[in-house]
Amino acid sequence: MDFSLTEAQQELGTLTRRILGDKVRPETLGRHGEGGFDRALWQDLAKAGIVDAALPAPAGGGFGLLEQCAVLVEIGRTVAPLPYLPTITMAASALAEFGDGDLLELWLVPVLRGEKVLAVALPDAGAPCGFTAQRSSGNGWRVSGSQTAVSFGAFADGFLVPAETSDGVTVFAIESAETEILTQSTTDHADAALISASDAPATLLGEPGAGIDEWLRLRGTTGLCALQLGVLDSALRSTAEYTRERKQFDRSLAAFQAVRQRLADAYVDVEAVRLTLWQAASLLADGRPAHEEVATAKYWAAEAGHRVAHTAVHLHGGVGIDVDYPLHRFFAAAKRIEFSLGGATAQLRALGELLA
Repeated sequence: MDFSLTEAQQELGTLTRRILGDKVRPETLGRHGEGGFDRALWQDLAKAGIVDAALPAPAGGGFGLLEQCAVLVEIGRTVAPLPYLPTITMAASALAEFGDGDLLELWLVPVLRGEKVLAVALPDAGAPCGFTAQRSSGNGWRVSGSQTAVSFGAFADGFLVPAETSDGVTVFAIESAETEILTQSTTDHADAALISASDAPATLLGEPGAGIDEWLRLRGTTGLCALQLGVLDSALRSTAEYTRERKQFDRSLAAFQAVRQRLADAYVDVEAVRLTLWQAASLLADGRPAHEEVATAKYWAAEAGHRVAHTAVHLHGGVGIDVDYPLHRFFAAAKRIEFSLGGATAQLRALGELLA
């Protein structure tokens, strides 16, 4: 399988890197644990055509998951507080794939303009749905339940919610005004939220029990791996540069064998994340089964993410544990991604079930 980046992936990635490189700085990120969404930067990406470029043709784009992953890698490189993963890779892509014209006009068009943010209330791997849904009068539906730690839920204008129905797990679109939103802080941002609904009116996406929740999970998990690749690649590069410049006993830290060995191990880990990410993304983009490959990619994103993040902190010495030092943002982001939608243990369990 050829994992060489296509021209579209390269161009989207380069444009994203240039915009984020010019706009994302420590002062724009805010203090650690605050904020969590740079709305002005989000609108800049929309104006540049990055927000909608990698969506399927029904949404006015022409590309797909591979191009979205190229954008996510660049977002991870700068730990930019942008809701590209839940809004574009998950929600908007699902709307474009399974939604009708009215749903696209109401939900998708404002997203493509950078005016609205969507989030997905997806439980972790192996966890039950936090919502249930029942038919109401006519063709309507009512949804009740809750889901904690919904990424970018604090800023979302609407949610895609998987809910248990008599026909199986079904995905619904719910406006934020119909829910109760309690802002939550995570390891790196205050962007998450506890989402609760009580008999809230909801719009059906696709057909009941059509497996759209699994579609969202596979793409969301792959997108997390792309973010993690960007985070780890930047953390490793900054650590390599630091150990070359920092001296101890009149020698560069990178001259010590133990330091070189840890950097080499971290490099191998990052390459494992890169390989397994593009393998999973390529299969999904081709419409082929990829459950095992996605679980494998997330295992490496979690396991390697833990090792590389800790290596970066250790090799930076005392400054590595300073929460105001730029490296800490990458450490916190790597730890959050490690456990989002299931950590390494959950992925091993999923692989065991798939291979049984």
